[in-house]
Amino acid sequence: MASQLSAAAAVAAVPQFNGLRGYASPRSSAVALPARKRRSQGIRCDYIGSATNLIMVTTTTLMLFAGRFGLAPSANRKATAGLKLEARDSGLQTGDPAGFTLADTLACGAVGHILGVGIVLGLKNTGALDQIIG
Repeated sequence: MASQLSAAAAVAAVPQFNGLRGYASPRSSAVALPARKRRSQGIRCDYIGSATNLIMVTTTTLMLFAGRFGLAPSANRKATAGLKLEARDSGLQTGDPAGFTLADTLACGAVGHILGVGIVLGLKNTGALDQIIG
């Protein structure tokens, strides 16, 4: 009898879920905790010269520059164990004299955006971006 009571208490203490929304089990005797208020972390890009826009454009441009001029690994330049870049033939078609391919453009642009978002969210979290905006 005691084992049945402890099993029923253990089942009642475990929250039940239905899809993405949780619901309290009718057997549950647990008290619902009040929901915490969450403040939204929103980033606004008001105009072309905004701080967020300038950060995103700068990081993406720098990453594309690094890929195009051989400062970052690409499809035709792989990094060795010593982080030296050495040329190789990837077999990708390109009309660029430096061998910068479409895959390189997409990859460098994506990494530039990732860096930019990290910088913007980091500055927003520290409050420095709010001071820049005014």
